[in-house]
Amino acid sequence: MWGWFGGGAAAKKNAPKNAIINLREQLDMLTKREKHLEQQIADQDAIARKNVSTNKNIARSALKRKKVNEQSLATTQAQITTLEQQIHSIEAATLNYETLRVMKDAGQAMKTIQNGMDIDKVEEAMEEIRESAAISREMGEALTRVHLGNEIDEDEILKELEDLEQEQLDNKMVRAPVAPVTQVGNGPEKGKAPAHAAKEEEDEEEEELRKLQAEMMMG
Repeated sequence: MWGWFGGGAAAKKNAPKNAIINLREQLDMLTKREKHLEQQIADQDAIARKNVSTNKNIARSALKRKKVNEQSLATTQAQITTLEQQIHSIEAATLNYETLRVMKDAGQAMKTIQNGMDIDKVEEAMEEIRESAAISREMGEALTRVHLGNEIDEDEILKELEDLEQEQLDNKMVRAPVAPVTQVGNGPEKGKAPAHAAKEEEDEEEEELRKLQAEMMMG
């Protein structure tokens, strides 16, 4: 009845410990990958925002790379969840094993003292443990069911590109200088800029914008 506890081999005894060590090493690697992907997503988003008005091809490519990284991040996070669940399951199983081992020793003592014990209760407890282990396995499998290989939605890319472009346009309008207010009356008009002066100011702004774009491309 208790023979399945009596393997006694060192390899079997250390198997749960070694499994947890290996799982934690893999979990550490996946956690680092998660942070790397999050940084990549942020970088590609910044590139898309920077080039949305000057070079839409670069902006579109950046958004595509961002989507790919987001898919990889979802997969990595699902794997992390699965490993954490497996570590928890092994630790729980080890605790159950040790608990049952103690129960075995106590049972042997009770058998010696009372010359018998209630087998049905032990079997009932074992059945409950097996059911719990099955539920844990089902949860672990469910957590890994991430849909991989999603195609990138071009319409979604174009919509995000338009949103970025509109955002930059709104920011430029907010920062644009306010036109001078003219006074209406019998006296001479003050603050009314001549048409050619406004045109010169607009040309200067366009020239500064072209210089800034050139500097950004060279940098």
